[in-house]
Amino acid sequence: MFSRRCVKKVENVEDSRQLGFLDLPELVMEGILTRLPAVALCQMAGVCRELRKKCRSNHLWEALVYEKWGKVTGRLAFAEWQLGLAAREECGSEPCSRSSGIWLWPLSCILPVSWMNPQAQRRSKAAVGENSLMAWYWDLETGRFRFPAQVYNRENGHVGFMLSCYDAEVSYNSATDVFLASYPPHGPRTSVYEEDVPWERVRAPPVDTAAHELHASDCLHDLRPGDHIEVQWRRNRDFPYGWWYGIVGHTDLCPRNHQCQCHLHEIVWLEFNQYTLGSRWRKAPINRANHCEEGNEGEGFYGGVRKLRTKEEISIWTKLWPSEKLE
Repeated sequence: MFSRRCVKKVENVEDSRQLGFLDLPELVMEGILTRLPAVALCQMAGVCRELRKKCRSNHLWEALVYEKWGKVTGRLAFAEWQLGLAAREECGSEPCSRSSGIWLWPLSCILPVSWMNPQAQRRSKAAVGENSLMAWYWDLETGRFRFPAQVYNRENGHVGFMLSCYDAEVSYNSATDVFLASYPPHGPRTSVYEEDVPWERVRAPPVDTAAHELHASDCLHDLRPGDHIEVQWRRNRDFPYGWWYGIVGHTDLCPRNHQCQCHLHEIVWLEFNQYTLGSRWRKAPINRANHCEEGNEGEGFYGGVRKLRTKEEISIWTKLWPSEKLE
């Protein structure tokens, strides 16, 4: 009788035992973790050592990085970030680390607060993996890493930059969900800063060409009237190039119908329809066969051309179209 009661109590205890998260099948756990936002994944990592290992895995953070930062960061930004990490490693001292404070918030979700002293911070960064995608995500999220990007309609849509896109260093402000942009000095101008730049005006550079370099055009022989393009332009040779939106136009003598032969001409006419008819900025010719930088000090210099091949790229420019024609 006594033994039966004991057995029954043991069975009740076993039946009442609740399954923990780690008792779930591996695929179920994986499915749950892949659906967590960044902050929740970071908090989940603070539960235990096993979850900490799972939650800082690169394959989980890859999707989070792409979802939030994929359109504004590119290979150049990631490469510069890695170079910065390598420089800090060589330095080997705390003052040389620009982002030591960055770890205090995300790592407080992962590691005990008692570890958050200078010596412990170095241990905690090693625990996460300073060059991991999780580290990359938080360096961007906290704004401690200023990354190279391009900004549409710089300086709050200044009329002199309407429908252009210029190189800048940008940093994110998570409190306001906007960016701070820093445009490099050029000519007599010092660096220019622009606050409150929204997401829709920031993009990752579509090509690896530096701002002072001529882009090697690979589309000139394919250009036809109606094609959407971006062309490099700068006011003078002391200035960096910006990318300006336009379309390929017809020659003056073209009948503009099925008999159009513009694609066979050596000269390609680029049209910038944001400007009024008769404006000196309305049209520009470039040589299809032997293109190099063309222009003069009065009308600026035109550089390389890239053809826009997706509706998404074109729609970004059309959404930025000015409400009135420019002079």
